[in-house]
Amino acid sequence: MIQEHAYDPNCQHCRELLQIVQSLETEIAALKKNSANSSKPPSSDITKPTPLKDRRQKLKRKIGAQPGHKKQERPPLPPEQLDKIEEYQHEVCPECGGEITQLEQPAATLQQAELVAKPIIVTEHRSRTCHCAKCNKDFTAPIPAPVQQAGLIGSRMTAFVGYLKGACHTSFSTIQNLLQDVCGFSVSRGQLCKTIGKVSQSIHPAYDKLLADIRNVRLLNIDETGHKENGQRFWTWCFRTPLFTLFKIDESRGCEVLIDTLGLEFNGLIGCDYFSAYRKFMRLNDNVLLQFCLAHLIRDVKFLVEHPTPSNREYGQRVLVELRKLFEKLHRSERYRDEESFRLHLEAQGFEVWTVATENVPDTNVARNLARRFERHGESYLRFITTPDVEPTNNLAEQAIRFVVIDRRITQGTRSEVGRQWCERIWTILATCVQQKRSAFAFLHDSVLALFGNTSPPELVPASK
Repeated sequence: MIQEHAYDPNCQHCRELLQIVQSLETEIAALKKNSANSSKPPSSDITKPTPLKDRRQKLKRKIGAQPGHKKQERPPLPPEQLDKIEEYQHEVCPECGGEITQLEQPAATLQQAELVAKPIIVTEHRSRTCHCAKCNKDFTAPIPAPVQQAGLIGSRMTAFVGYLKGACHTSFSTIQNLLQDVCGFSVSRGQLCKTIGKVSQSIHPAYDKLLADIRNVRLLNIDETGHKENGQRFWTWCFRTPLFTLFKIDESRGCEVLIDTLGLEFNGLIGCDYFSAYRKFMRLNDNVLLQFCLAHLIRDVKFLVEHPTPSNREYGQRVLVELRKLFEKLHRSERYRDEESFRLHLEAQGFEVWTVATENVPDTNVARNLARRFERHGESYLRFITTPDVEPTNNLAEQAIRFVVIDRRITQGTRSEVGRQWCERIWTILATCVQQKRSAFAFLHDSVLALFGNTSPPELVPASK
């Protein structure tokens, strides 16, 4: 029979048992960390996500268009985009066979896009030799330099292969099969590898230009994610500015990457998470300002809300309530009469968040850690209130880096420095073109043309901007 005993604070055995219980609760809380209540990536979550069927049942609505949904119709292509027109008409009356007059306006039109049987053109360039009887010499007409530089695969097809490899995450084998089955053109994997090398070389100047320009930007969002190369751990850094996005792969996740990329003279404002490399960069550079991501902070606060210790839960709940009030005011700016009134209300609520986070803090490690964040860097969490154009979260960089995460999952990383450079350059081109609403394929083609023709390469960010 188990005997029940009341807790005696003077009992050494009871105190030891209490310490064991508290230690186990801390370990259990740490094991429950996931992407929803910490800065851990979703891929690290151990628990399975809610099944799709259960989520749909919670929505309580049918799949597809909802009642009252406005019908979306594709507008017809303009005449200049039509390559061919087929007319269907009666030559005589279908009933009596009599003479008819065609009306000017067609009764119905249907525009249809089709893939041609052979979507590529193979051209043989011949260099002919002539003989001059007067000079008694032979003269050979040279093949144009851009044609020789391109070799087997022309400029547009070179850009297409680069687009498939970079934007579509396509393997060399898949590109090889596509060109054979759809285009009727056989090409080796080695030739495709050389073609990618030419595309990488063509966009190198544009990449280097952005790498130099990034030191002079005013607003910058940064994030990083893991990258594999032959089993070795690398890191992909994402630098997103209002005009362009730059990717850089490095062996380090430390502050030296920021120093090497931005320099210690950088005097802009960086939006980022609370990772130590950014805080160290701020300590080394007196000119730089940081805006720590409030979304990451909220996830850390949610960890406290779910903590087994009651004092941590109560403290986390108080902070979370004030943070939610801050975001509610942020998303309800139309309620205020002018911009000045809106900013004053935000500042007041930001002060409330700061006060609640630093006062009446429980005597636990996790609670004190959060309080110390505000004591040391509270201004960097609330800088968006007083600084125009600054976002309170780091969503801009996180959204840009999603493409890299997808590519990493499909391709399993790189195998050499050459592949690493290709990824840095093509990811930068693709993300920047999306950001500027430009055609990435058109930019790749222009870059390849400039390489083959030995002309000035195009720029992602013109100097006029």
